Amino acid sequence: MSTPLADRLRPKTIKEYVGQDHLLGPSKPIRSMIENRKIHSMILWGPPGCGKTSIARLIAQSVDSIFIPFSAVTSGVKEVREVIADARQRKDFFKQETLLFIDEIHRFNKSQQDAFLPAVEDGTITLIGATTENPGFEVNAPLISRSHVYVLKQLEDIEMMKIIKRSVKEYPDHLFEKKALDHIVMYANGDARSAMNAIELSASMCRGESRLARTVTLQIAEEALQQKSLYYDKKFI
Repeated sequence: MSTPLADRLRPKTIKEYVGQDHLLGPSKPIRSMIENRKIHSMILWGPPGCGKTSIARLIAQSVDSIFIPFSAVTSGVKEVREVIADARQRKDFFKQETLLFIDEIHRFNKSQQDAFLPAVEDGTITLIGATTENPGFEVNAPLISRSHVYVLKQLEDIEMMKIIKRSVKEYPDHLFEKKALDHIVMYANGDARSAMNAIELSASMCRGESRLARTVTLQIAEEALQQKSLYYDKKFI
């Protein structure tokens, strides 16, 4: 099974990253952190598909840390302790830092969040938590006090189109109608992952022998997404 398009196109450098200029633009907080190679624990708060995981991976690359992705949905305190024990051993014996990325950190309960505190305090791990919920309500105060909270914005249509145009280049044997791409931008609603999945699904539905037969039309995009195109003027919404 091939790697999903969203993973293949994950940015490998800051220049490849689209959006969040208030954090990754020149002299902005996370950009400066990466360039100075001085990383601290943080909470990334923003809507789905806005680039939280990609930022965490870029940070890990900048300091050559071991990147450990951790799901708050499938893991408990036992797994937390195992990860911390491995990180401590890695630091003691190999002098290598561990960046622990916790997706949907708001899904951890208080005892699970508390289990990270000692390791964050003594520098055993650098913690990056991602959440779509207000961390002030969903993340323990002691953990927030030891982290910086960065707010990520929903991607704008112009940024989404930039990502989509990059995505269609992965399908050089296909043609994509502008109306189909516009529909995908509207459907995705600022979620880059959703948009790339839509491109991938739409392309998979066109398997003709000629390039013309492999044209992703508005109708195909609608069928792939199971959503009819709605044209509107945003000024009146």
